[in-house]
Amino acid sequence: MKNPKTDATQKDGNVKGKKKVSRSVLLGAAFLMATSSIGPGFLTQTTVFTQQLAASFAFVILVSLLLDIFSQMNIWRIIAVSGLRGQEIANKVLPGLGVVLAILIVIGGLAFNIGNVAGAGLGLNAMLGWDPITGAIVSAILAVFIFVVKEAGKAMDKVTQGAGIVMILLMLYVAFTTSPPVGEAIVNTFKPEQISIFAIVTLVGGTVGGYITFAGGHRLLDAGIKGVESLPEVTKSSVTGILVTGVMRVALFLAVLGVVSKGLAIDPANPPASVFQLAAGDIGYRMFGVIMWAAAVTSVVGAAYTSVSFIRTFHPLIEKFQNWVIIAFIVISTVTFAFIGKPVTILLIVGALNAFILPIGLGTLLIAAHKKNIVGTYKHPIWLTVTGAFVVVIMGYLSVVTLIEQVPLVFK
Repeated sequence: MKNPKTDATQKDGNVKGKKKVSRSVLLGAAFLMATSSIGPGFLTQTTVFTQQLAASFAFVILVSLLLDIFSQMNIWRIIAVSGLRGQEIANKVLPGLGVVLAILIVIGGLAFNIGNVAGAGLGLNAMLGWDPITGAIVSAILAVFIFVVKEAGKAMDKVTQGAGIVMILLMLYVAFTTSPPVGEAIVNTFKPEQISIFAIVTLVGGTVGGYITFAGGHRLLDAGIKGVESLPEVTKSSVTGILVTGVMRVALFLAVLGVVSKGLAIDPANPPASVFQLAAGDIGYRMFGVIMWAAAVTSVVGAAYTSVSFIRTFHPLIEKFQNWVIIAFIVISTVTFAFIGKPVTILLIVGALNAFILPIGLGTLLIAAHKKNIVGTYKHPIWLTVTGAFVVVIMGYLSVVTLIEQVPLVFK
């Protein structure tokens, strides 16, 4: 005969355990998305645009964060409610569309991972003086080790959270040392002296473009967090991820603004490294190395994990050996960088194609959100549909413009 008290205790214990695990996974998903978006390109883009726009860049950050939140809340929510990954949802909306989306993401993720591996090598070069190729190989080995351990998902969560916290603390320290004109930045957040549409599009593409759009949602799904009942937690996790990215961008923006406002010249060869060196001397340069390395390694992990999550449902063997496929993804990226370097032509073509992933992915999921065979009786909020559609239209148009501009450059 069952003991009601024992059963109740076990049930309560399981619930408490589940909440504890869920909280850890939710943070892990948020930081996976955030650290995936905070790569070498993130550091350079923010520095260059702050140089160009000065305090007005604060407005660009605000607008891009709002667009990021609209995108992520929609995508994470629909993935959770349907219990399906992005490519599975796309195939249900239009047979074959999921395959197209998966191909775009895998090719884009692989190409940009070459840049991430290169960034890791440069980070160790600045931090410890290592040869960039040696640094890239060592970093790749560390990334591979994450997926060799038994609890790969938990290991990934811990690494991304730890790296994210270190980056934020170092960035805030450097921002503080440069004494930026904070008041001017606050005013320009809401009343900018100049506006750059190109900067907004670049930031949105960099923080929720390509594989990054689906990174957190797929991580939550792999952890078993799905269904309408999980939506409050899913929403909180998606917003947390964007806010972590926002804190990093604001801190870097203020650090650069402090340097620019003093009239100091930033080295165009390596703008972010120059800012840290001008702000805190040789120690600042070493700090840049730590941030660059952490940003690059977590981006390597995020790109590999999310890209493979888009093909794992296509064949039982990929599903069974997904961690080894992820490892192969990282190895191919590293070998390509070590022996060939960063293939500029491929990066340009993929960069142009990558711009389509956000409007295609988000647009497809918005359609799916209103199909009963995908989400059942769930009713997607009108305000999320409208804001999501706005992002699709804007980013879709600008993606076409980007492709038209980039293709001629590739074949020059």
